[in-house]
Amino acid sequence: MNESHIGKRLLTLIRGEAPTGATGRRGFLTAVAAGVAGAGARILGAQQLPQAEQPPADDTFSYRRNWGRWGADDSKGAVNLITAPKRVEAAGLVRTGRVVSLSRPFTPDQQYIRMGNSGQSVIDYYGFTYHGVGVTHVDALSHVWDRNGMWNGRDPAKEIDTRGPRFADITAFSSGLVTRGVLLDVPRHRLGAHVTMDQPVRGEELEAIARDQNVTIRPGDALLVYCGREAFVREAGAPYGPASGRRPGLHHSCAKFVRDTDVAVLCWDMHDAQPDEQGLVWPMHGVLYSYGVALGDNALLEPLAKTCLEEKRHEFMFVALPLNIPRGTGSPANPIALF
Repeated sequence: MNESHIGKRLLTLIRGEAPTGATGRRGFLTAVAAGVAGAGARILGAQQLPQAEQPPADDTFSYRRNWGRWGADDSKGAVNLITAPKRVEAAGLVRTGRVVSLSRPFTPDQQYIRMGNSGQSVIDYYGFTYHGVGVTHVDALSHVWDRNGMWNGRDPAKEIDTRGPRFADITAFSSGLVTRGVLLDVPRHRLGAHVTMDQPVRGEELEAIARDQNVTIRPGDALLVYCGREAFVREAGAPYGPASGRRPGLHHSCAKFVRDTDVAVLCWDMHDAQPDEQGLVWPMHGVLYSYGVALGDNALLEPLAKTCLEEKRHEFMFVALPLNIPRGTGSPANPIALF
């Protein structure tokens, strides 16, 4: 197996997509085993990926890059902006005690039940791949990278092997993401049901929505962008597309807005808009490796948008608690908003 093929197989796994003919635990492990054969049992670095997978040279994620801002060995990135006073500020937003879950229903690829030893209990086994567009989860800063490197300029070929990352894993967020949350409601601003393929969300639009909603996004906030994914799926009659397919979502110009507002978390229902006119593999996931912004992927934001209208405010206490998984590139989570 040549390096080009290895790189393609591993990139497929990293993107959270199942390779052709590979589903479930056996397919995943088989693909990993095949991918690392002859490659020193390590994930190939970004510079070793096939040329077809390389994004073009552009300045999208070199703009105000946060590398070194909190030290060369920092693994938390912009989550450093969630300070104790910031959490106190967030707690002050809880007035009615209303709670909204932002998690999609979780149906593992594998779920087995057996009786406990006492005969009066059951024990569950779950097997699943949470990266992708199905499971609500939090991404660690080591999840993706481009040819310039992963978070803080580290070389993924040196920092990641088949056991996972040795740097910037999900344990960096083990004390939780607890901060002020702000929802920007794109469909309401557009007077439509959902974001469309021909009109991705752009950075200047997020600025306009914040003005119209009379909210100020502050450093350390969790920025939640509602695009109407459920309405899109209902209308399309098909699931929301994976990274390799066409799908509506956030245009790469939103990355500048994320950096300029200095948010700590980006939480969304749709993902990077694809295809990207610059050919970027990660038009918005790049905020992970360039700005150190934690990503709350695949959140269920339709109920939250409704609640914000009923509560007559778009700010709330945001809580996301990823599991403490050493060398994990992320974790399933059940984020909540408290009003």
